[in-house]
Amino acid sequence: MPVVLFSDSYIQISYDAEGDWIYANWIGFQTVKSVKEGCEKILQALLDESCTKVLNDNTQVEGIWSGAATWVGAEWFPRLSEAGLKCFAWVYSPSVFSQLSTDKALNHTKESFVRVFYTIEDAKNWLRSS
Repeated sequence: MPVVLFSDSYIQISYDAEGDWIYANWIGFQTVKSVKEGCEKILQALLDESCTKVLNDNTQVEGIWSGAATWVGAEWFPRLSEAGLKCFAWVYSPSVFSQLSTDKALNHTKESFVRVFYTIEDAKNWLRSS
């Protein structure tokens, strides 16, 4: 059973001991502020749990959040790498606008630990095999 580490209206972050990953479940419309705050909480959880994998679930995200995409790709991902992250499984939102924001973030990173998926199950399978 995953242990909830942080919860707010826009995100719930937990540690999944079975998979040994941080699970970040983003919820609803995101702003630059919520994205940055949520990302900082994910980074802190990664450090606190001495974890090397993240399952980043955007299936409940609505709308565009591209204002934060450059920051995510260019600044946050390198910090995750420095913290020891090895695998970041990013599950697309059904929202095309959110998908475009995800793609924009990925265009701003050189990190090779990120993979994008359309289903949580595919993302979990990749994390288990990595």
